[in-house]
Amino acid sequence: MLKQLDHKFIMSTYKRYDLLIERGEGCYVFDQSGKKYLDFVGGIATCSVGHGNTFVTEAISAQAGKMISVSNLYYSEPPIRLAAELVRLSGLNKVFFCHSGTEANETAVKVAKKVTGKSEFIAFTQAFHGRTTGSLALTWNERYKTPFAPLTPKVHFARYNEASSIRPLISDKTAAIIVEPIQGEAGIIVPDKGFLKEVRKLCDTYGLCMIVDEVQTGVGRTGRFFAYEHEGVTPDIVTIAKGLANGVPIGACISRHSLDVGEHGSTLGGNSLSAAAALATIDYIERHQLMENAEHTGRYIMEKVRNLSKDSPLIDAVRGKGLMIGIVLKRPLALRISEDCLKMGLLCNAPTADVIRLLPPLIARREEADECMDILSEVLSA
Repeated sequence: MLKQLDHKFIMSTYKRYDLLIERGEGCYVFDQSGKKYLDFVGGIATCSVGHGNTFVTEAISAQAGKMISVSNLYYSEPPIRLAAELVRLSGLNKVFFCHSGTEANETAVKVAKKVTGKSEFIAFTQAFHGRTTGSLALTWNERYKTPFAPLTPKVHFARYNEASSIRPLISDKTAAIIVEPIQGEAGIIVPDKGFLKEVRKLCDTYGLCMIVDEVQTGVGRTGRFFAYEHEGVTPDIVTIAKGLANGVPIGACISRHSLDVGEHGSTLGGNSLSAAAALATIDYIERHQLMENAEHTGRYIMEKVRNLSKDSPLIDAVRGKGLMIGIVLKRPLALRISEDCLKMGLLCNAPTADVIRLLPPLIARREEADECMDILSEVLSA
């Protein structure tokens, strides 16, 4: 009945798996019949510290009992404290709060335009930065863009992981280069060591803003709070969302620079409730050393996949960092395999036809990793 109502009343912008989830607990979710599923999609990297996390839930509940939103016309403690935390973690100066990654990227575009006085951008092949018209312009896939053309800003696309392809695209109109430290929607593509440093060097040489899109990679998922930390670089602007508040909608643009009164806004951006949830999420991640856990458990899963590939003719490679993992197949069977895993009690997904993506909560340990690999092995062998 609920699925019929969904089809009738909700715009069909998502292809859903045949599963109605009722509740979650830790790394698991449950359907209406009580069947248990190991969740290695994690709300597409939004579930950082597990479903039903008591620490975060209590923070949300306490804040909801006091105030959910007072608007940005007045001061509120949680967003102020959260901004200070994000500045501490990023080494940047100012924060703008919104509701999502695509809005954070829209903000980054405006900041870069204001700072440089220029209007064009460089992004990369296979990039995904969102679906609003500005962030969509920065996104590579023409299938997403063509129905909504023309788009702004004007964007030139360099080849991802090839720094030499960037220089010919830089002009006196270029405001910024925007880059994902790992391309998530493209199938977990990890660039070579040194690529981000080359991007940083080009930005410094030509006076461009370096924007790093950490919407999927951020909040400890790769073993560092921001994935760019692995390269020892600091961007001018970083965008973050997804896992920041353990599933409560929030986005943030963190920058060396600032926008002024009237230049941008968001009525509910950084409201007291979402900020309280984000503060609790960051606290829990640091207190329980979940970044270290992501690094160790992720390495363990990738080694298990490599061992499995010796017996499976379907697995071509595994790539990723921390708990952001892509299993590359030799044939375009990722969707079918993810559907078969669902029937066996494992949630994973297929960002591309030949890649199975794993984005479990950062609390996932070896026990859950073994359970995931047992199901995946059985599905592949079948």
